[in-house]
Amino acid sequence: MIDRSIADEAGRLVSGERNDQYGPPEVALLRIAGLWSGYLGFELDASDVAKMMMLLKLARTMDGSYKRDSFVDGVAYLLIAEGLDNGSTD
Repeated sequence: MIDRSIADEAGRLVSGERNDQYGPPEVALLRIAGLWSGYLGFELDASDVAKMMMLLKLARTMDGSYKRDSFVDGVAYLLIAEGLDNGSTD
């Protein structure tokens, strides 16, 4: 059964609570992209970082233990990446 409340919670975090606490996600993701690009020696953008952060959250679920927060955050990062890719970051 799909728990749609996870997507709802992720959407609220991206557009509300986390945005209020940390500012627009693309600002931090661009900073991270710059740092990771320098470390890796090739360019990343904010969308790349959001997608890789989603993969980090997915990796945390692979030990078999259930932590709702990992799923919520993973969906939130995917929503951010989608907004960055389609040019809609608000």
